[in-house]
Amino acid sequence: MGFKSDMLVCTPLECESGEEMLAAMEIAKKEGACIVELCIGSMSFSHISEVERLFTLRILPSILSFGPNYPKQPRRRYSETTRLEILKRALELDIEFVEIDHEVCTKELIDELKRQRSKTRIIVSNYVNKGVLTREKLADLIIDMQSTDADIIKLVIDVKSITDVAPLFHMLTHCQVPLIARAMGERGLISQLLGPKYGASMIYGSSGGKFIPGLPPLVSIKHVYKLENMNADTKIFGVVSNPVGHSKGPLLHNPAFRHTGYNGIYVPLLVDDIKEFFRVYSCNDFAGFSVGIPHKETAVNCCDEVHPLALSIGAVNTIVRRPMDGKLVGYNTDCEACITAIEDAFRERFVRNGEALHVSPIAGRLFVLVGAGGAGRAIAFGARSRGARVVIFNRNFERAKALAMAVSGEALPYESLNDFRAEKGMILANASAVGMEPNTDQTPVSKVALKSYELVFDAVYTPRNTRLLQEAAEVGATVVSGVEMFIRQALGQFKLFTGGLGTHPPLIYRLLVSNLNRLVIYISLLAFSLVPAPEDFMRKIVLEQF
Repeated sequence: MGFKSDMLVCTPLECESGEEMLAAMEIAKKEGACIVELCIGSMSFSHISEVERLFTLRILPSILSFGPNYPKQPRRRYSETTRLEILKRALELDIEFVEIDHEVCTKELIDELKRQRSKTRIIVSNYVNKGVLTREKLADLIIDMQSTDADIIKLVIDVKSITDVAPLFHMLTHCQVPLIARAMGERGLISQLLGPKYGASMIYGSSGGKFIPGLPPLVSIKHVYKLENMNADTKIFGVVSNPVGHSKGPLLHNPAFRHTGYNGIYVPLLVDDIKEFFRVYSCNDFAGFSVGIPHKETAVNCCDEVHPLALSIGAVNTIVRRPMDGKLVGYNTDCEACITAIEDAFRERFVRNGEALHVSPIAGRLFVLVGAGGAGRAIAFGARSRGARVVIFNRNFERAKALAMAVSGEALPYESLNDFRAEKGMILANASAVGMEPNTDQTPVSKVALKSYELVFDAVYTPRNTRLLQEAAEVGATVVSGVEMFIRQALGQFKLFTGGLGTHPPLIYRLLVSNLNRLVIYISLLAFSLVPAPEDFMRKIVLEQF
């Protein structure tokens, strides 16, 4: 894989038999694992020779683990005699690592194993699921584990929030002994994706298509994130959303960073409380964020400054941390991305018909919007700015009315959407989550009702061709996929992430007033630091992989 020598990529193997373990090891090796954890607690065997055969035939360096008793992953409880016999055989066969649960570990046991071993290194592990662990509590726990004289210590923590992962990063940076750290669950995923930045020498990934919450697939470690490139200076970007698993952002931004030579990584961030997230992850290393459902409106109040367009919309989809003062600056790249995608689709059709357009093709048209959340607000303001007449449908009618008032439009009850056929040639824009994976059989508007629309846009991009778009095309409407909006808003975000944040007007004004020389220096630095967005490259990735 080309990983730097001091970082290992491990995958846990939990199989019923030794043969299944060996087959799973083959897959893990092909997918890029450097080492495997043999979870013996998952095996059923009639004689210890089956385990010995597994050790002998292993094709990757291995960790012998009996496995902590995770909820939903109960281990088999072998007798103490059996466990010690397995450990003894592992040492005789020079298994690279053996892992002992801190609950049953004693200094005497460690000393005995060290006397018997030749090359094997000893890991003492602790699975913690007792509330939030502070830095102080973690430090005390680590000191206690170090007292066993193990070669390596391992912490597996059950986290309730993504902010619970922060103390692990602190421990990785300051721990005086080799530390393996893993936070369980989807909210703990960044413990593996960002671990190498903070000095992790081993990270875990899943293999063989098996989904393990909190573990990135080995194939994504190898092809999407390329964690071997990460170092202490790597800037962190990510999508703040809930849910977040559907996001294609990592597939796009990570290759774009590498293509331009920018030292950054873009990761999924499953966030429940966005204000608490920004309070905890407040250092300059966390440099920029895409903001998704349901945080786009709340994000406005999390920013120190908000671009005027985003402020008028009342929704932020991009936040950058300004390097010089650490302030969070909010933007909205959804608005122009959606509206220009719709305009260009109209223009393409008019050009084919030999017509010329000198004004926006949206001007004067009836623009029907479904959804009044963050994306909906951006689309509504964009449509209004082009002179469209906006009608809004939303399940929460009060939200629809509030948005309609803000854009001088009209709100109608959601239940009347399928019966709304005010005129021919309308535009429909779906900014709701209806039709998004996994509910791909759903659509916000019936096929019969779609006959009244000349163009249909769907902000949903997973799947790429939603049921709404399929049925719209079948009745003859021009369709615009959410993928096109995604590409355009991502290009805007990339520019902001890699240097465009310095162009914020209030900052320029303050610098000009306070010190002209500082302004000249700042603009010079910006000229050197701004990384052009590789539009053709990013578009190619989206069209090939999404």
